[in-house]
Amino acid sequence: MSGTVGPVIVVVSAILAIWYIAAVALNTPFQQEIYERASQTDVPVSQLITDTLAQERPVLPAPHQVVIEIWKTTVEKKITSKRSLIYHSGITLSSTLMGFLIGTTLGILLAIGIVHSRVLDKSLMPWIISSQTIPILAIAPMIIVVLNAVGISGLLPKALISTYLSFFPVAVGMVKGLRSPEVIHMDLMHTYSATRVQAFWKLRLPYAVPFLFTSMKIGMAASLVGAIVGELPTGAVAGLGARLLAGSYYGQTVQIWSALLMAAFLAGSLVALIGVLEKHTLKRMGMAR
Repeated sequence: MSGTVGPVIVVVSAILAIWYIAAVALNTPFQQEIYERASQTDVPVSQLITDTLAQERPVLPAPHQVVIEIWKTTVEKKITSKRSLIYHSGITLSSTLMGFLIGTTLGILLAIGIVHSRVLDKSLMPWIISSQTIPILAIAPMIIVVLNAVGISGLLPKALISTYLSFFPVAVGMVKGLRSPEVIHMDLMHTYSATRVQAFWKLRLPYAVPFLFTSMKIGMAASLVGAIVGELPTGAVAGLGARLLAGSYYGQTVQIWSALLMAAFLAGSLVALIGVLEKHTLKRMGMAR
């Protein structure tokens, strides 16, 4: 229990217990209505609990129902099948990675400009912060409609929505990182008559690398959210957002929750991949063991 496995097991067990209790509590009223229609009375509590956890369209599906649905739509379905969660995850992943790449590049470039230009710092930074106050659900349909009007559709509109969410943490994190060198180190670079470019590559950028990876983890998760949100106003037929829409249309709550957990797993895997890359990079730079 002093390591990491024990606490994780405890937390997961607590979540599952709360989930099962909530599922029984939320599904019981509908199950009682079913009993009343069937003129069933004096149903044992054990039978009631069993039935509430086995409903076809529950208000809150039980964990085992979601796991079974994920198994059916991943292992038992071909990857090319439009009922496969892997297929839909691949569609969402493509727009996520494209938006993340554009957003990260844009964030880094904005941070470099802000750090090296006082004019950009005073004029651009407030607008970057203000841009994040606009709800993504409000701006996503506007982006889709405008781009469709000029003949741009498919992957790029969804990727731009991911870019909108992912560039901000990268820009803010890189600004903080590029400004993190101590004054004495900057004075030393001036003593060596180093140019701005030399000071950037040899001092500012190495200091900013840990900040960059941290902000990239946040940006990756935000990019996935943007990709899913981007699929909602388009009436997409593929992607995790499309699975969420289809599930809400037909009251398939198990399908909705399976798509949500798949999205969470996908985000966790991408963030973990960035963590591995961070560890390897910092080790090569001599900043970590």
